[in-house]
Amino acid sequence: MENPGNPRFKRSTNRRLFLRNSAVAAGAVSVGAALLPHSAAAFGFDDDDDRVPVTRGDLAILSFLSALEQVESDLWIQYAELGGVTTSVPDAEGLEPNDLSLNGKPIKTGLAVGYVTALQVLDTDMPQYITDNTDDEISHHQFLNNYLASKGGRPIDLSQFAILPPSQVSGVPQNGRLTNLKQLTIDTTWWTRYRSSTKNPDLGDSFENAVPDLAKAPHTAIPLTDADAALNSDGSIPNHLQAIANTAGFHFAFIEQGGTSLYPTLAQKVSNLQVLRVLLSIGGTEAMHFQTWHDKAGNATNITDGNLTFPDLNSGVDPNTGATGVADQFQTNLIMPEPTAFLHKSLGPVSIIRPTTDKNSGAQAALQSFVDDGLFLDPSTNKNTGIVAVLMKLAEAADDARRTF
Repeated sequence: MENPGNPRFKRSTNRRLFLRNSAVAAGAVSVGAALLPHSAAAFGFDDDDDRVPVTRGDLAILSFLSALEQVESDLWIQYAELGGVTTSVPDAEGLEPNDLSLNGKPIKTGLAVGYVTALQVLDTDMPQYITDNTDDEISHHQFLNNYLASKGGRPIDLSQFAILPPSQVSGVPQNGRLTNLKQLTIDTTWWTRYRSSTKNPDLGDSFENAVPDLAKAPHTAIPLTDADAALNSDGSIPNHLQAIANTAGFHFAFIEQGGTSLYPTLAQKVSNLQVLRVLLSIGGTEAMHFQTWHDKAGNATNITDGNLTFPDLNSGVDPNTGATGVADQFQTNLIMPEPTAFLHKSLGPVSIIRPTTDKNSGAQAALQSFVDDGLFLDPSTNKNTGIVAVLMKLAEAADDARRTF
């Protein structure tokens, strides 16, 4: 998402890429078309004195966001099942009991005790934060579907693409999932992007990764088996397990920084005032999530596991080049958005969400970042599942939306 010069962000290139990599693209596109808004019944006036009706563009934006929130709900449920609140680990459950559920069915959490323990190295409250973030994403998808239906739109349901195998850790339900958390290639340039005082992706700038190895090759963010999740006999955490937890910590922030930019980007296209209120209200929670995970990722321990090293980001050394004197670009406690250039460099620096343009953080750009992350890879074919073509159709419609006032 942060590389605006990359031609993959061009719509025609995206379209060919998605269709080529999708396992069942042709059929999926037809499913995507069926989910697009078409009913004229949706274009009525609201009850809040807004004289601009809900437009097809508004419905297209809401449809894409609902779809992406279902994707996020799926991945967060997997994280919660393995690393959420549990009474089996000290300090891994607060006073409030776990009431996480999906469609009325309770979700069991914290099933991988060793994984929970490794996540708590980043913060003892990680299990609670994971469970709460999961609850938030589920509520976003359900609300957006209800709101779509109230405006004559089609609720989004991508469950037919839930075919990816989950973790084999004991107790994890073995139903198919929309997302794959076992082969992630994670972009961590958001780390340096929010620390830069001079650069902005919307002005053509690019950024370095905080953990270069995460972006070089796929790594798992969840334990695959009980053996992966096991502690050493003395109760200490194996390096491999800690590396998995560290990977998850950076992935949490990667996911939520995407939503932090996506909502204000699409809000600029909305016509109806109430729809704008929906986007601004949900989008703010994505920023809160990102801030939390940005902070916790900074506590990832400096370890090496095979081809994956988590560098000491407080050493003043650039983990990409070895250059020194770059503390302000990597220092872990610099989690507030550094004032930087916005709109035009002549205006001076300001603390902002970045990016917020179609090219870098519109619907197609957000989807592309998820594809590049490996979220939809089917391990049996090493290709994306058919969900990508459906999401692409919805993303195109959302990006094509235009304000009518």
